[in-house]
Amino acid sequence: MLPVIALVGRPNVGKSTLFNRLTRTRDALVADQPGLTRDRQYGVGRLGPSPYIVIDTGGLSGVREGLDPLMENQVMQAIEEADHLLFLVDGREGRNASDEGIAERLRRTGKPVTLVVNKSENLDQHIAATDFYGLTSNEPVAIAAAHGRGVKPLIEDVLSTLPPATLPEEEDDRIRIAVVGRPNVGKSTLINRLIGEERVVAFDMPGTTRDSIDVPFERDGKKYTLIDTAGVRKRGRVKEAIEKFSIVKTLQAIEGSNVVFLLIDAHEGITEQDAHLAGHLLDSGRALVVVVNKWDGLEQGEREHVKTELKRRLQFLDFARWHFVSALHGSGVGNLIESVNKGYANAMRDMKTSRLTEILEDAVMEHQPPMVRGRRIKMRYAHQGGKNPPIIVIHGNQVDSVPATYKRYLVKRFRSVLHLDGTPLRIEFKSGSNPFHGRKNKLTTRQVQKKKRLMKHVKKSK
Repeated sequence: MLPVIALVGRPNVGKSTLFNRLTRTRDALVADQPGLTRDRQYGVGRLGPSPYIVIDTGGLSGVREGLDPLMENQVMQAIEEADHLLFLVDGREGRNASDEGIAERLRRTGKPVTLVVNKSENLDQHIAATDFYGLTSNEPVAIAAAHGRGVKPLIEDVLSTLPPATLPEEEDDRIRIAVVGRPNVGKSTLINRLIGEERVVAFDMPGTTRDSIDVPFERDGKKYTLIDTAGVRKRGRVKEAIEKFSIVKTLQAIEGSNVVFLLIDAHEGITEQDAHLAGHLLDSGRALVVVVNKWDGLEQGEREHVKTELKRRLQFLDFARWHFVSALHGSGVGNLIESVNKGYANAMRDMKTSRLTEILEDAVMEHQPPMVRGRRIKMRYAHQGGKNPPIIVIHGNQVDSVPATYKRYLVKRFRSVLHLDGTPLRIEFKSGSNPFHGRKNKLTTRQVQKKKRLMKHVKKSK
């Protein structure tokens, strides 16, 4: 399982900025305005030695009116989910009564807490932290989340105190398939149909599944494990305490899988929650199969409308395989395993450096990269940098300036030539450093004398 870290503190202390820094995304809205974050925001931490789940929360203000009690409830749920708490304070404003009240509440939770003094840029770290001694039992850590100063050592220290991230082992080379989606889209029904027995409880009521369940099975001599997850619903509709862990459990199931089924209800169409979950799946890098369930109950005109909306709202999942099925009656379900095998094979494929470099050269010849400060970006060669998802590393000069549009062009080119459907593809760039930068070539005595003679002729000509 992945460890869970929650960010808590007063409004406008930089929790969302730190969240974006840890996840290497811009998912959390950031502005110099208190109270911008209201709901819990989940993401997978990418900064640090190992993955983890990080939760951004709204600010604890202590006011008992308006939205504040609802926001406080969201924060308390995040605290219960977390294994470690990062308590953020503002180094520029200094210590105040709200910080002391929050510290007292965090002490009562019994959870390990790290006091983080944010916005310490242009301040001496020791001086910035001095004002906050005594709020927690440990020593304050000064950082500048907006600039990244001190953030990496902070998360490395926190992760060293937590159990290492443990992903389920692939016993007997099993392919692990996580089945995710909103409540009541038919996840449990689909699993029962795939394995041919009533293995998990399927009922026409949202929230029947409360925890992630592993279901091993075999098909055509290959071994698989299906992971049934609790439905991820809108946070505002989560009423029961036992449901509040569903998002964490789902993210952990995704990280522990090889392939993911994203289930969508054809009758309800694509919702904001579906699109948000699809974004998490894209960030995870797992092979993906989009399964549109309850397809049998739609008329032809309704089907065309649903397909148009899916293509418009989920166009960033163009690499995924799409299936329109009825889990209840079994129509179309038999083709899912073929897409699982194809997506997994592409995600784990070995690619030769010579072949990748050849594809890169053809792509550059057909469409040159743009000019940067009057110089052309040069891409020299490419090699494989990882699997699940496949990563292609391109070496060259000025590749840090490659625009996003040209990067998308390269992704589509590699995917088309290599037939990498069913899995996302990532491209990374590395600039070659000049080994002679800053070094001056020492002239010999003969070269020095020749230079002097040339300079005499230059002076005479003037």
